[in-house]
Formats: sequence, C-alpha cells, structure tokens
Amino acid sequence: MRPSYEPAAGAVRGRVGTPDILSMLALEAALEVWDGVTVEAVRAKSLALTDFFLECVGAYVPEGRVSRVTPLAHGERGSQVALRCADAGDVMARLIERGVVGDFRHPDVLRFGFTPLYVGFAEVERAARVLAEVLA
Repeated sequence: MRPSYEPAAGAVRGRVGTPDILSMLALEAALEVWDGVTVEAVRAKSLALTDFFLECVGAYVPEGRVSRVTPLAHGERGSQVALRCADAGDVMARLIERGVVGDFRHPDVLRFGFTPLYVGFAEVERAARVLAEVLA
C-alpha cells in the first residue's frame, strides 16, 4: 500500500473492499419487507396480475386490434403477457412515451412483464387502459 490514495480510472473506481455500512443497513431493511413471503404467494399474485391484465385488455382494447399469444392456463404461463398486434413496434414506442414500458418482438408481438413483488393492480389497469387509448 502506498501512503497516498490514487483512485482508479473508470468504473473500477467504484469497487471497494468493505461495503458501506449505511448502504448495507438500507439493504437489510429493504429485504426484511419480504421475510415470510412465500414463493407460492408471489406466484399467486403473478397469476392474478396477468389474469387482470388480460381481463382489462379484453374490456378496453377495440375488438380485433390485438390477439392473445399467452396461454390462459396458469400452468402454461409465467409472469408476462404477449399480444399480437399488426403495428406492434410503433405501438410499443407510443406506450413507452406514455410511461408503459414493455417490449416488442418481431414481427408483431407486444410483451408486458408483471413483477409481483412491486407491480400493483392499479399499474396493470393503467397499462391496459393506455394500450387501449394508443390502439383507438
């Protein structure tokens, strides 16, 4: 070790040997929120969110504008919904401009992910409503 400190160049400068105590305390508190939350509970909320999104899309989106790619059966899907849409790339760009962030897969698929640990039903409803507005 040298007597004077010389910081490294670039991102390497951020590496430290000892984690910052205040940061670790904040992390510990954030993780404690999830103590006692089971994988089964997370899965149940995931399915409830995706069911609700599909229900809202069915109620809000103009008939024939999208078709569902994601299976309805709970055992056949994860925590995302895929919809087929003729102008999916443009639609996703317009959704992102309005704060609804999903992704687009060529040639015509919109994908929406629902992370059950921090996405709520109000956000899911808003995503479906904004999708309907963009598609109207």
